[in-house]
Amino acid sequence: MNQSTIPVFVNATRVEVPAGATALDAVRAWSADAASEVNAGGRSIVDSRGLPLDAAAPMSAGSILRLVARRDRASEDDASH
Repeated sequence: MNQSTIPVFVNATRVEVPAGATALDAVRAWSADAASEVNAGGRSIVDSRGLPLDAAAPMSAGSILRLVARRDRASEDDASH
């Protein structure tokens, strides 16, 4: 690792991204297809605690990201009634 990159973990895989990279940049470094799914709204990025993370959030060394399927809450609410 050089000083212009930082390690970030996406779905338990270490990737190196440029300093100043966003969460979406980190996902893209892990998988271009997964980044496309985030852009299309099919997947969401969450942090290590499972809290939603904006795709534009800046990364810091050691950030941990996970990708989850995005669910439509309105459809789930309608189905439960």
